Amino acid sequence: YLKISKLALAFAIIHSKPPGKSCKEYTEHLAKTVSEQDFGWKSKVEVLEAEVLRLRQELLLIKICPRFCLENDASAETFLDQECINPMSYSSQLEDSGCDVSNDYAFDSLGIASDFHQSEHVDTSKCWLERVPPFNLCCNSKEESLTAPVQFLQHLLEIRKLSEGGILQADFTELENDSFTVFNSVSQLLDGLTIFYNSPKFPVSNFLTEAVCVLISLITDTKLSNHVLKKCFKKLEEFKKNLIQIILRNSNVNRFQALHAVSHTLVLLGRNNILRNSLISFLLSEVRQFAEQLLQAHQIQAMYDITQYENIFLLCMILEQLLQNETEESNISSSDYDGEEKIKFLKNLDQIILHLSDEFPLFSLYLWRVSVLLNSAQIQ
Repeated sequence: YLKISKLALAFAIIHSKPPGKSCKEYTEHLAKTVSEQDFGWKSKVEVLEAEVLRLRQELLLIKICPRFCLENDASAETFLDQECINPMSYSSQLEDSGCDVSNDYAFDSLGIASDFHQSEHVDTSKCWLERVPPFNLCCNSKEESLTAPVQFLQHLLEIRKLSEGGILQADFTELENDSFTVFNSVSQLLDGLTIFYNSPKFPVSNFLTEAVCVLISLITDTKLSNHVLKKCFKKLEEFKKNLIQIILRNSNVNRFQALHAVSHTLVLLGRNNILRNSLISFLLSEVRQFAEQLLQAHQIQAMYDITQYENIFLLCMILEQLLQNETEESNISSSDYDGEEKIKFLKNLDQIILHLSDEFPLFSLYLWRVSVLLNSAQIQ
């Protein structure tokens, strides 16, 4: 049947081709026309799917807290005006010179930490309503994919804060009845952030900074994090792996500000105990594999990837910070890290450090410091 259809199509093209054009040229023209039509339909479908998701988000918010949705329509005009007039981020966000920067700035190049800490000490009855933008917030092309999920998740966080303070009544069991909306909203947020981190531009707008704050607030909230992890755990794991690979593979000369921003986001993700455990496993695996490859290259006097060598230190720094946080928090069981990756990492580490210490003293020192933190957690 397929052969007959192809033969019939060939005869139809031959008979209908205009004079002055060969069969090949006319076939290519038809193929191009059809592909353009397909692209147009795909674009229309994507727009319609985005609108369906937005309507489902609004409906879910109404089910959770009808009173909030009625009162929130005119709650964020100030935020919208400020973002449209001055879309760039804070004065501390500078163009990357390619040089290293101070520790305070290096791990806050998106202005995330200050915003996140400030949000933990606000009057929820007044400030949250002022911060949440309406659903039609203007944004540039890179931020467009983030708009709907950020606003929806901001509204969820706002309802959570206001209900916790007794200002509103909310029924969060509705989240269990609509896993599609929650999963797609979080997935769009993670995909949008991945796109930004793959090709960042500085200074960063307030909206992208807010997107990271929303993500961290969501996974650290005692009530909402359970719903998110239940439905989006695999997506969050994929997001963490993508960020790690972005750090390892980035070879741009002026990459350090962007990589520090990615590193800081990974550290913030580690504030969730469940995500922290798997994140430490991913980091241990990458550092161990690189150490073994570097040892092999050193033994046979082969070339090694100098860019990856420079970038691996960021993973070691993230590991140190996560492990230090874990040892300081007595409520976290140290047995959480007695897993396969920890055993693999420590197995031949002494020999690796011994052979690399002369040629790569700084990397060997980082390996030793990570091993000390792992062993200290085990002793505690």
